[in-house]
Amino acid sequence: MNRRELIALLGSTVAAWPLGVRAQQQERMRRVGLLITAAAGDQEISRRLAAFQGELGRLGWVEGRNVRFEIRWTAGDPERIRGAAAELVSLAPEVILANGSAAMDAMQRATRTVPVVFAVVPDPVGAGYVDSLAHPGGNATGFAQFEYGIAGKWLELLIDIAPRVKRAGILRDPTITAGPGQFGAVQSVAPSLGIDVTPLNVRDEGEIERVTTAFAAKPNGGLIVTGSALAVVHRKLIIDLAAKYNLPAIYYAGYLVKEGGLASYGPDLVDQYRQAASYVDRILKGEKPADLPVQAPTKYELVINLKTAKTLGLEVPAQLLARADEVIE
Repeated sequence: MNRRELIALLGSTVAAWPLGVRAQQQERMRRVGLLITAAAGDQEISRRLAAFQGELGRLGWVEGRNVRFEIRWTAGDPERIRGAAAELVSLAPEVILANGSAAMDAMQRATRTVPVVFAVVPDPVGAGYVDSLAHPGGNATGFAQFEYGIAGKWLELLIDIAPRVKRAGILRDPTITAGPGQFGAVQSVAPSLGIDVTPLNVRDEGEIERVTTAFAAKPNGGLIVTGSALAVVHRKLIIDLAAKYNLPAIYYAGYLVKEGGLASYGPDLVDQYRQAASYVDRILKGEKPADLPVQAPTKYELVINLKTAKTLGLEVPAQLLARADEVIE
């Protein structure tokens, strides 16, 4: 068989394929970057990514067929986050999913042109990531975790569960925009509640242990653990230290309570990733981030761990239990 006959045969074979098969063969591979501030394999973050990729699959984006995911895990390390952001931009993806404030800070430094969809980002307007919720105005849009003002409710919740608390240590990452923002919200309501608040600035595992140990040296203390990549990566250490020093602690998300924390108040974070898939889908189909309004949570969940409360010698008020969306016994 000569070359001309071979080409003719191949052409007739392709023509005989079902239309759906030929269309699948012709689909263009799209590239989606994911900047993840947690450690590789983190169980909670893996649940969120499964929801994200599952929803994209439902919308027709199947890995290996028409989409390729470029995932960068950074274990909360600022240098690795910045490096991964620059690396993802260099790959020229159609869109990047940014996980949290540390990722968004890095993405803003790395690009103002590549479309970015964020999830689990506190107060994106206050952080300067977008111009407004309705009109983001740049290359980024996404799903807000909460406004900074919710941090004031964490302090109220701490006092409701542990009335003996007179001092609150606010565990925060001062290197991200959300760190000072969340602390400021707590600080604004503290005088009316008669509570002294102290920022516990942490940048790594060693600082978490040092500042928590020093804070616990005085009586009547409690903790508020604000949202950050460090809180995700080092959550077991934080929960263990709170138990070790008998510190009542309020967290920003329910999964931390399910892993042994005392109580939390915040939105469903897995659902945020499921919703983020819809924006990635729309951007892949040609829409621009500037035209997609930032979505804010419509429901917040109160989660209480009665086992942890008992260990701390606390009796959770009945009215608080009645309000809880989930009680862990």
